[in-house]
Amino acid sequence: MKGAFFLGNREFEVRDMEKRPLAADEVRIRVMACGVCGTDVHIYHGEAGSAEVTPPVVLGHEYAGIVEEVGADVKGLVPGDHVAVDPNIYCGACTPCRDGKKQFCEHLQALGVTRDGGFAQYSAAPAAQCFKLAPELPFEAGAMAEPLACCLHGIDAAGIRPGSTVCVIGGGAIGLLMVQLARLSGAAKVILSEPVELRRSAGLSVGADLAVDPLREDLSARVREAAGKSGADVVIECVGNTAATRSAFEAAGFGATVLLFSVPAPTATVPLPLFDVYKKELAIRGSFINPDTHLRAVELLSAGRINVEPLITHTFGIGEMEQAIKMQMGGESIKVMVLPNKR
Repeated sequence: MKGAFFLGNREFEVRDMEKRPLAADEVRIRVMACGVCGTDVHIYHGEAGSAEVTPPVVLGHEYAGIVEEVGADVKGLVPGDHVAVDPNIYCGACTPCRDGKKQFCEHLQALGVTRDGGFAQYSAAPAAQCFKLAPELPFEAGAMAEPLACCLHGIDAAGIRPGSTVCVIGGGAIGLLMVQLARLSGAAKVILSEPVELRRSAGLSVGADLAVDPLREDLSARVREAAGKSGADVVIECVGNTAATRSAFEAAGFGATVLLFSVPAPTATVPLPLFDVYKKELAIRGSFINPDTHLRAVELLSAGRINVEPLITHTFGIGEMEQAIKMQMGGESIKVMVLPNKR
């Protein structure tokens, strides 16, 4: 079998990999689709992932495939099952894990970050990290379970109430998942801010009521006009740059929650509008990975409640990792998938 190893310094190399014997609690998965995440882009540029990356390693933490083999102690999974993988593996013993905050695990490991992941033809994963998919669900959709699970953790923190006005900043794959989750959470109005026309159109197709180009329009004015009040009740920032973060505070209304969901560069900072926080009584929230939300993500996808088809715009093979990463960085894509067993 073959895998695309990240060597550091923006280099990948396809190598032969041995199918090592499975541990008793593991399964071997034939990887059918693996998404390219913004975290992969950060790692490609030498920045931090959810955990420390030590090349050479097979990246890819958003993946789905077919169970090919199961370890001796595995129950509930059999060869032929279609599964999505939750990459984040917690120790269960450190203080954050024992305090109900396992996303801050002091010994966090992650498939596709600290362990070989989904940019390979096969992956060995703990059975506990695997979630069954509906057999008819496309594997590309199943690979969206991990980003959707992360979005669910953020949505839980955002506190959307039925009738809320929600503004989503950024129309990449994450932003378009947030648009749909905001609608499912009962938002009366969902406004998308996105400069790329392709992504604005996709946003409207998946449930946004209004898509604003922030380079040509006054976003905060459009939000006030659409909401009929001081601004959005919830603003979800999904870009990670200074301008987007600043616009999130400007679009927020009185008593709003601003969810800074994006993965910024580790050194990124933005001036905080302290008077706005004071005067508007803003609540600022962050959101890190996906503790205990993967099953809900799989259920939503398998039930067809989340539409990911318009989000998946490009596919590549594992010999095209550099092209896949660069395409994910560009405005002409929304979500890039790697198909390791594509012929």
